[in-house]
Amino acid sequence: MTDAGLRTNPDNYCYRHPDRQSFVLCQRCLRTICTECQTPLPVGVICPECLAASQQAQKEQHRATVTRMPRRRRAVASSTPVVTYTLIGLSSVFYLIGLIPGFGDVVRFYLALNGQFVYAQPWRLFTVVLTHASVWHIVLNMLALWALGRSLEPLLGRGRFLTLYLLSTLGGSVLTVLLAPTTWVVGASGAVWGLLGAMFVIGRHLGANVTAIAVLLGLNLVITFLPGSNIAWQAHIGGGLVGALIGFIFARTRAVRQRKKQIWLLVAVAAGLLALLAIPLFLYR
Repeated sequence: MTDAGLRTNPDNYCYRHPDRQSFVLCQRCLRTICTECQTPLPVGVICPECLAASQQAQKEQHRATVTRMPRRRRAVASSTPVVTYTLIGLSSVFYLIGLIPGFGDVVRFYLALNGQFVYAQPWRLFTVVLTHASVWHIVLNMLALWALGRSLEPLLGRGRFLTLYLLSTLGGSVLTVLLAPTTWVVGASGAVWGLLGAMFVIGRHLGANVTAIAVLLGLNLVITFLPGSNIAWQAHIGGGLVGALIGFIFARTRAVRQRKKQIWLLVAVAAGLLALLAIPLFLYR
């Protein structure tokens, strides 16, 4: 084609600016575009209209994708050990009530654990953690609960932590009823031992250094069996063993798909502990 032909051919001019000659085509619509109308892409250049159409298609595709995505619940994460503080508060309130003249004996009589009363008053299996013998007794137990709860509760979640605390309490109470049915027992030591046992097992499972916890368990074990210590070792051992078992269940059923399995295992532990309470009925009837 001659120079005159190139100049007179309308296909050699920008379709948006007919006075501008160009030999560059849009990679999509194949129309001629001048330098001003060109948008470089990895595969060439495109005209403004094709660019706008491409951007609109991407927006619509994004909106469709977002619409198809399932909405997820927002997880409200909190590191505040609310359950721990609540348990400490309840124990402290009941201890203060017990200091009121005329109320101390009443609180201990209706809340403390004694194997002769649990079959008619089963709440004693749990309310034993709300009663304490002295100010040092409650201070040491609540200090241990505060130290352990601040680490375990955010790790397990409030529901699991409370379950651990209650089942550990039940474990200590059940062993006390089985081995010392006529003994009056007060305090949250069994539940605290359960927290220690769970922390040891979970820490081992996660690969953490549990030497300090092992040393603490060992020292408490020695103190528990010291002559004249007047400590209900049955509650300590029962709570510690159940706490370690619950910690093992939590460690091995962490996945979301194992949630139902975890719940049923916890129910089985509770049912098994309650079933053990039937043993004295057959032995001493």
